[in-house]
Amino acid sequence: MITIQNKYFSALQICMSGQCFRMEECGENRYSLVAKGKYLELIQQDDNILFDCTQKEYNDIWKDYFDMETDYAKIIDSIDEEDTYLLTAADYGKGIRILQQDLWEMVISFIISQQNNIKRIRKCINVLCEKYGERKKNANGVPYFDFPTPKSLAETQIEDLYACGLGYRSKYIYAAANSVYHGDIDLSQLWTLDYDNAKKELLKLYGVGTKVADCICLFALHKTDAFPKDTHINKVLAVQYPEGFPFDRYGKNSGILQQYIFYYDLKKGL
Repeated sequence: MITIQNKYFSALQICMSGQCFRMEECGENRYSLVAKGKYLELIQQDDNILFDCTQKEYNDIWKDYFDMETDYAKIIDSIDEEDTYLLTAADYGKGIRILQQDLWEMVISFIISQQNNIKRIRKCINVLCEKYGERKKNANGVPYFDFPTPKSLAETQIEDLYACGLGYRSKYIYAAANSVYHGDIDLSQLWTLDYDNAKKELLKLYGVGTKVADCICLFALHKTDAFPKDTHINKVLAVQYPEGFPFDRYGKNSGILQQYIFYYDLKKGL
């Protein structure tokens, strides 16, 4: 068990922020996560986060995954003191961190996210993993399913994807899997590109539009200047920033601030 103290980390807020669909509550202040081929449980007690893993696994995987070396306090402190809306949103969601997730998993996850809600996205992804992912066990013998590989999805029948409740997204998933598996697009090259060029490459995938490409750039490639826009964000921009969001001021941190806005708008009315 590894204990990290950080007041800018909330497992609950990360779980509910709409960027990660295989993290869920599994008890009081306890969360489970399947990512990077591993199973992890977290326990949060105020500002203390307990990672149920070895120090080596934390250093090799989870430290970067949860972006633990980025100073989120400094980012929040950079917000214009006259922008009361953004200050409120950032304070409300200050425990959110931009996760550095598996690129292939994010491609499929955000294709599934189109015209969908978080609860249903989670269900669709779980069904896909149980049907096509490798079954594993963690160190304590807890079984879990890894995310399906491009090969496993490319070699299935598109009708079987429809049977997973994926609807019209089935044809997008099938096409993306075949494009990656057969080498029409090399996802590994995206790491060498800047945000604009990585986004252009992602848009070549059938079924990947601007918003999905931005989500993949932000939550997998960690291009924190990516600023995904959905109905929540567009509504806020129209009301709070009629002259445009100040991208010039925030630059590479714009995508991080977008998450505070998204989470605040999503949760404040509940």
